[in-house]
Amino acid sequence: MIILRRTDSDDPDFKALVKLLDADLAERDGADHGFYAQFNKIDKIRHAVVCYENNQPIGCGAIKAFSEEAMEVKRMYVSPDGRKKGIATRVLTELETWANELGYARCVLETGKRQPEAIALYEKNGYQRTENYGQYVGVENSVCFAKVLGE
Repeated sequence: MIILRRTDSDDPDFKALVKLLDADLAERDGADHGFYAQFNKIDKIRHAVVCYENNQPIGCGAIKAFSEEAMEVKRMYVSPDGRKKGIATRVLTELETWANELGYARCVLETGKRQPEAIALYEKNGYQRTENYGQYVGVENSVCFAKVLGE
């Protein structure tokens, strides 16, 4: 049975999944990991989702305010046991629903070129590539996306 639970960054299951995500990203990003890690702190995230399968945490994601009209999707992760089951799409959809409920019109996000699964997930879910924003401008490995909610 799959359950999605809204929470925040103090949630121990969310923290545990983020540790697994960070380990995966450190391996993928190599020397670039320190640059990205500085933008992925979770201490002030108020909107996180944890996905459970048979009461075990297997996936997560979060959103945080990016602008007055956009939320930024952060910390998306699904454990190896949860992959290929549509978990990431379910978490992403829940985050988009939550952002919409909070009055935001769109979501933005950044992922890395070394994460082809993430790129495929976002494209499959209607995200469009955009110019790199903020701290990602000019960063060769970064790919940024945006999606208008409700479309």
